[in-house]
Amino acid sequence: MTYVLGLDVGGTASRALLTTLDGARVGFGRAGAGNPVAVPLADAVTQVCAAARDALSGADGTRIRAAVMGIAGAGRFTDPAIAAAFAAGFAQAGVPVAVRPVGDVDVAYAAGSTVPDGTVLICGTGAIAARIEGWELGSTADGLGWLLGDLGSGFWLGRAAATTAARELYAGRFDSPLVRRVTAALLGARPDLDGPRGPVRQDADDLVNAVHEQPPRALARLAPLVTEAAEAGDRLALSLVDDAARHLVDSACEVHAGGPVVLAGSVLRHSAPVRDAVRTLLAQRLPGTSVTLAGPGELGAARLAAATLT
Repeated sequence: MTYVLGLDVGGTASRALLTTLDGARVGFGRAGAGNPVAVPLADAVTQVCAAARDALSGADGTRIRAAVMGIAGAGRFTDPAIAAAFAAGFAQAGVPVAVRPVGDVDVAYAAGSTVPDGTVLICGTGAIAARIEGWELGSTADGLGWLLGDLGSGFWLGRAAATTAARELYAGRFDSPLVRRVTAALLGARPDLDGPRGPVRQDADDLVNAVHEQPPRALARLAPLVTEAAEAGDRLALSLVDDAARHLVDSACEVHAGGPVVLAGSVLRHSAPVRDAVRTLLAQRLPGTSVTLAGPGELGAARLAAATLT
């Protein structure tokens, strides 16, 4: 029996999955943050290797023939110090082969597809679409960060929600569930807004000032409010969802050249309104294309490891 090891390493958690070549689960491990961008190198190695050790617990690690680690900023492993620290840690954890670091985009695609060529559309705090060829990253669209792009992303939704709320308040309107949710999130409870006078210019000024007093990327925390309001049928939220979906599908179509489309990222996983709108537009613009939702990253990494042996 041949095994492969897949790891998904992030700034909050590290997960490891041991499978057979055909994907049958053998072992699983989970530990803390493992990206050396987010935590000190020694801590990162400790956590990632703890996850790997747990995945190998009770299994014959000598049967591992390939291992892949998905991690944002995989290019950092060209640094000899980082590469050597992880190699030593994996050896101590009982991994008998070199663990290949790959980007999280590659892993996201493999987590939703069993064929080597296709497209992945990722929408979390940021947004990017990528063409995958032979399991490797090809051309990309967007992924430019909040200042230059990430259109349709969680940040984009949050900023759009704040903009919409400000405009509505300046217009003296407070009847939208989206506006109410955003105002409460940024300013706290304001019972006077429901009074006879309704919102006044000071309320809108206070909301705008509250936005400017926090880091720009913090606006991404408002994205779930768009989902909640859209699910409640709010017209403003539904309009933002449609706009986000158009941006995301534009990016996917820019790089698509056949094969399936894999949807990944926290927004597409957890926001049914955005995901459904994206699926609807993809069906219109890429008829007949298979659209799937990515599974966990460690599954994608294990598939990439298996692909190197077949």
